[in-house]
Amino acid sequence: MKAISVAFLFVCSLIGFMVRLPRIFHHYDKVLHALFYFAAAFILNFIYPKRWYLITAGLFLFGVMIEFFQEFSNKIVGRTIHGKFDIQDIKYNTIGLIIGTICFFTIQFLIQMVSEKNKNIVA
Repeated sequence: MKAISVAFLFVCSLIGFMVRLPRIFHHYDKVLHALFYFAAAFILNFIYPKRWYLITAGLFLFGVMIEFFQEFSNKIVGRTIHGKFDIQDIKYNTIGLIIGTICFFTIQFLIQMVSEKNKNIVA
């Protein structure tokens, strides 16, 4: 079930990054990139906590590949059908990814601390 959920989210993400944002969201593009990667890192790390390094590397590569694919597909079609390559998008993807991963580890640490404290109280 985890794999199906992750595959579904991956396909939705791929479609979402290939569709041109409505004009109203253009001013928030970088924030949306950071929020998406924050949420993706945070959620995927909780689903697969022992594979955080693969999740981090995979999301980073996904972000870079999406940027190149946007530019490549625009050249194939001959016009801008969605976003174009933007190094700033990769920067904000990475910021969201790092913050999401740090938040995951912080919450894991706090859960472990509370768990240890509860063990000591019961014992």
